[in-house]
Amino acid sequence: MRSVGMQDYPDIEYLVIDGNSKDGTQNVIRCFNAEVSRWISESDKGLYDAMNKGIKMATGDIVGIINSDDFYHRKDSISQVVKAFQEFKTDCVYSDVRFVNPSNLEKTVRYYRSGRFSPEKFKRGLMPAHPTFFYLPRELYQVWILQN
Repeated sequence: MRSVGMQDYPDIEYLVIDGNSKDGTQNVIRCFNAEVSRWISESDKGLYDAMNKGIKMATGDIVGIINSDDFYHRKDSISQVVKAFQEFKTDCVYSDVRFVNPSNLEKTVRYYRSGRFSPEKFKRGLMPAHPTFFYLPRELYQVWILQN
């Protein structure tokens, strides 16, 4: 939550979807009320159900998903995403993802290179890491969710 709040891009709608956690998650969310636009805490059917709930709630032009244990390493991450949409006139943007040691966030333990998009990669089960995937326009997500 802190990494989202520290982004230099000024217009972020930050939605938090909690699966009715009993571990104090709601208290943590309340501590970041200034960063969080809206949040809900209710039972769900798992990670992807929660993601779909968030997408349905979103009102922004660009949709991105960041999980509870993920963070943006740089304060200009969202600015770079917006710049890529503007510069390349594209429908989606994604990047590589760096996995770090939880006790030393500067230590990379795995680096996932997303690479260039190819339908063949999807057929083999390879796809961009969803924490780095941003999609435009939001309406297409919603149409897909409503149909499934």
